[in-house]
Amino acid sequence: MKKRIGVYICECGSNISDYVDVEKVRDAVKDEEGVALAKITMFACADSTQQEIVNDIKEEKLDGMVVASCSPKLHLFTFRNVAERAGMNKYNYVQSNIREQVSWAHSDKPAEATEKAIRSVKAAIARAMLSEALVSPVISSENVALVVGAGIAGMRTALDMANTGTKVYLIDSDHFVGGRTAQWGEIFPTGETGREVITGFYDEVIKNENIILHTGCKAVSKAGSVGNFDIKLKIGSRGIKMDAAASGDFDERLEKAIAACPVSVADDFDFGLTNRKALYRSDGRMPALPVVDRENCTKCGECVKICPEIDIQIEETYEEIKVGSVIVATGFDPYEPSEGEFGYGEINNVITLQQFRRLIEISGEKLTYGDREIKTIAWIFCVGSRQTGVLKGENKYCSRHCCTSGIHAAVLARKKFDGITNIHFTRGVRTYGKLETIYEESSVAGDIYLQSYDDSVPVVSHENGIINVKVDDILTGDREMEIDVDLVVLVTGMVPRADKTIGDIMKIPTGLDKFFNEVHPKLKPVETVMDGIFLAGTAQGPKNITETLNVSHSAAIKAHALISGGEIELEPTMAKIDKKLCEWCGKCLEACPFKSIDKEEYEGKTVAVVNTSTCKGCGMCLPPCPVNAIQLTGFSDREIISMIDALAE
Repeated sequence: MKKRIGVYICECGSNISDYVDVEKVRDAVKDEEGVALAKITMFACADSTQQEIVNDIKEEKLDGMVVASCSPKLHLFTFRNVAERAGMNKYNYVQSNIREQVSWAHSDKPAEATEKAIRSVKAAIARAMLSEALVSPVISSENVALVVGAGIAGMRTALDMANTGTKVYLIDSDHFVGGRTAQWGEIFPTGETGREVITGFYDEVIKNENIILHTGCKAVSKAGSVGNFDIKLKIGSRGIKMDAAASGDFDERLEKAIAACPVSVADDFDFGLTNRKALYRSDGRMPALPVVDRENCTKCGECVKICPEIDIQIEETYEEIKVGSVIVATGFDPYEPSEGEFGYGEINNVITLQQFRRLIEISGEKLTYGDREIKTIAWIFCVGSRQTGVLKGENKYCSRHCCTSGIHAAVLARKKFDGITNIHFTRGVRTYGKLETIYEESSVAGDIYLQSYDDSVPVVSHENGIINVKVDDILTGDREMEIDVDLVVLVTGMVPRADKTIGDIMKIPTGLDKFFNEVHPKLKPVETVMDGIFLAGTAQGPKNITETLNVSHSAAIKAHALISGGEIELEPTMAKIDKKLCEWCGKCLEACPFKSIDKEEYEGKTVAVVNTSTCKGCGMCLPPCPVNAIQLTGFSDREIISMIDALAE
């Protein structure tokens, strides 16, 4: 047991001291068994206070430390570092949260808050008395990363890591890189096109010797743990014998082969506005190589007769790699309205924003859709976002980018085509930050903005070839506005990728919005609960391009910092099994969400053993054990019971 514990009670400016009598707390705990000193500090986390604690530990020969302040989520590692600098084992430090759990929670009852703070600090002292000097396990790590998704987030992350010396496997299930950005024309506010942005990234990727790019590739399994993940990749063939495709007349014969292909399917790159063959190449996409669409190819062989470099029989290959970390940058899908939602699928001239963006790119001098020249466009916002009240679906979040993207598309249409009138049906416009300039440009140019409540959304109808949009407009005192238009564009939000395979393989949890979930949006914004697995870009939620690139930088930095040293220090808080008590029943394995329990033979019987590299110290395996053979290092039964006793005094 500890004999000399230092207790530091933080006023946190006035966040704590306005509601908790910190002097009364100090007086109540200073004579507790094992307490050598008890101090009040203005800001415990301040550099000056940290140095004071270091000096106290050395001069007073403290063997334990309690800091009563804010959430351990904010400063757990701050005070662990203080302990280490002073020569104390960092796991002999215990934090008592008297801000979030006491002063903020009970600001209306300061007397009761003070009493609760006293009990909380006493409980922390009781635990510190029994705390062990733990040693963090250290494992080796491969300075190799896998980046899943070769859109702008994936390519940016791969380049950042590769430029610091990390070897990177960059994979994408598509045969072309660029993700959604490749589908867009001019991008706001830079004025670059999506093609230009992607081409720039791609050129850097293929020149970087530390990056291995696999398109048409998926991760199909994962084993191992942080620092040493064993990943199995399935690499799909493009269906072209690339070595033989270098002959001078290959391009000419390829075009004839594409023309001869009898299979025509809707081109998902153009969101179904155009068709392509089962043998195709996509103009301007990277790599600039042809592809056989294996899903739709009938293997009729007509293309092979013209162009023998085409091999419709080539099968997938598999490759096993070992990596230290994985960055998931799988992007998003645009929301697909349901049948009849604002007339979608029932009225011909109702399309989505993503279709309209492609329509701008593939149109000539006039903007036409179907058999109609488009002059008046109705833009209905928040389709697939902020869906509450009478709206369908469960997407209650704001997709952030849609307002800017929709207004920018309207501005582009007016600039490219003569006589365009834009009428925006919104529920409030959110062009935040510097993006506000596009809203100003649209307004000054004469775009009309109408606004409705969540429970009074626009109604789209179609009669005698005329499309009509009706809404009760807040901005004119709930006056009913009714407008005939040539085209309705549904400004759709972002939703998670429909294919969740990578999440299942990597065991990444999702949030209420169904996007992959980070540990904490402020403190650990790109980390997942699985050590070594990080998130980048819109795989974790709606973002614009600038935000996507910023998050990708962060993911690269975090992943590089973790694996670049060749060794990783793990948290020692993990399950520990008493093999003499254990009689293998398997209940701990059933309860473990990380499958960190294995079996082994011990003194003639089968017992459970913990995989220390994957155990997260969650404690889920403890309650089901019928013989209480499992303890949690750093949170033993003795420590927890001592805290309960202190709280119950």
